[in-house]
Amino acid sequence: MVNQPRLSVLLPTLNGEDDLQRLLPALAQQEIEGLVEWLAVDSSSRDGTKDLLEAAGFQVHVIPREEFSHGPTRNLLASRARGEFLLFLTQDALHMGSDCIEQLLKPLQNPSVAAVGARLVPHPSDDPLTARTVLASPESSGLADVRELSPGQAMGDLKPKEAIQLARFHNVACAYRASVLARWPFPDEAFGEDVAWAALVLDAGQSLAHAPLAEVRHAHRYSLVAAIERYRLDAAFLRRNFGLRVRPGPISMLRGLGHEVRGDWVHMREQGGIEWGSMLRSPFLRGAMVLGQFLGTRGWNLPVGGASTRRYS
Repeated sequence: MVNQPRLSVLLPTLNGEDDLQRLLPALAQQEIEGLVEWLAVDSSSRDGTKDLLEAAGFQVHVIPREEFSHGPTRNLLASRARGEFLLFLTQDALHMGSDCIEQLLKPLQNPSVAAVGARLVPHPSDDPLTARTVLASPESSGLADVRELSPGQAMGDLKPKEAIQLARFHNVACAYRASVLARWPFPDEAFGEDVAWAALVLDAGQSLAHAPLAEVRHAHRYSLVAAIERYRLDAAFLRRNFGLRVRPGPISMLRGLGHEVRGDWVHMREQGGIEWGSMLRSPFLRGAMVLGQFLGTRGWNLPVGGASTRRYS
């Protein structure tokens, strides 16, 4: 097709002015081959988000805030895109190196690969607990891999933990083959649309890749209430979609807390020394995470206020 973009960069936003002041210059420095189109769906931001996006060359489509949903909003972006490949970003991602996007697109040269995830790393300014949370995740792996089911195998044949490990995916900075996403759009999930989609396409015989040379800084420093809600949502999603009971009772909670606090101690030792303020915070933060997992496993809601279940990053 004449003038068809090779790549569409797709960005959902909400009040992202501060984040975009870091992200947009990083995107402008990317060395990308071929035609690129820049599209955003903004959930009626009240700051300068829309002006910043348009100044950077994005076409911005505004929706009412209450219409935002992770799967459907990303499907809306995909439906407006014309590129062969679709790059979904979150507004608080930060690309490292001018070839980050091209490194992310490389595995899509294999026609069996449906989507590729970037390597997530913390910011240098992140506190030790936040940094360790990122570095301990599979998304921070420095090893390239391509994941797929064995011939004749289905997701339902796997044990829950095996299925989750295979379907681990993220929408922080990920490149999709447009033709695959058109055939299998994102499920309408309030949380975990990326992992639910990954399980769907793996079951359909597609492959997923991880590109460690495409490094993107991304981390969240959670308050205690936010940590409870974030991990409650995660555990509820895993129970509902994979049948995994992450923290079924007090014993597993204690084991989880001990594992996480020990992990923080080891991480700080390996990084050159214990930061005692962070170490004192560790049992409270990790306790909030474990409590959230327990609540989500049991199908209970957050008992300490109405933290939002919506996240734009």
